Amino acid sequence: MNNETLVADSGQQQQTNGHLDNTSQPARLGTSELVPSRYALKIGDIDVLVLSDGVLMLPTETLATNADPAARAAWLDQMCLPRDAFDWPLNVIVVRSGGRTILIDAGLGLEFPDFPKAGQTVQRLQAAGIDLASITDVVLTHMHMDHVGGLLVDGVKAQLRPDLQIHVAAAEAKFWESPDFAHTDMPSPVPDVLRSVAKRFLDEYRTYLRPFDEQHEVAPGVIAYRTGGHTPGHCVVRLASHGDRLTFAGDAVFQVGFERPDWHNGFEHDPDEAARVRIKLLRELAATGEQLVATHLPFPSVGRVTLDGEVFRWVPAIWDY
Repeated sequence: MNNETLVADSGQQQQTNGHLDNTSQPARLGTSELVPSRYALKIGDIDVLVLSDGVLMLPTETLATNADPAARAAWLDQMCLPRDAFDWPLNVIVVRSGGRTILIDAGLGLEFPDFPKAGQTVQRLQAAGIDLASITDVVLTHMHMDHVGGLLVDGVKAQLRPDLQIHVAAAEAKFWESPDFAHTDMPSPVPDVLRSVAKRFLDEYRTYLRPFDEQHEVAPGVIAYRTGGHTPGHCVVRLASHGDRLTFAGDAVFQVGFERPDWHNGFEHDPDEAARVRIKLLRELAATGEQLVATHLPFPSVGRVTLDGEVFRWVPAIWDY
């Protein structure tokens, strides 16, 4: 199997000539996966594969901590979502450019029994035919547990190459040395778990870290930019090739954030700044027309942003297979 190409042959739904398709093939790949969990596309010469790590069940209060409860309930009703708890999608992406294979975020991992439907990144990399040893770089949008936990799964580190580079904003690594949760509004015991997981990650992978200040080109046309807001060193990753563009927004954008970008998410470490980052990014995406993928948008989360007066609209892409 050739791992050099991450994208599906146009119009085909099977793996041929080294190309990886958009559908699951459990009988052939030796996996129990029953539904599609990956989606491939090209941005110019850059290959992109969106992978679902699964979904997290979270209390709806974390969706919009500064919202009037009636307004929040009305939005949930409009979206056909339950009022007490909701499934929060969790996506990562793999990018291939300039001979480098880049994993952007690593999912939740397998040590959280309260989230039994997440933590599938390693399994789904395998289902897509991507060996951990083929990954040359990891980019972390930030160091919350649902973005670094996959690297802490038993046996994963031993399969990674010794020259792996993990790119993270310097402000992010510094923050997690002594994190401050004063402005977050997370359910207990999440803050303690976030602190513990980040510490373990830094202890385990410190020698692999390649911190950057404001931006860093990981591979041709693949640039990580620090935005701050959600966490002090939160970053987005922007891809550009031959006039085609895509932004992986990490946790800068949530589903509710298009209509209500001013609503604060409970996990945001600087909620006011996170709202400013969100609005600025959405305005840019609406202006450029580029594609957007985000961690917590419904899989495969590929779409575009439009501006309708003062309200942003999310326009999902047509599933191309």
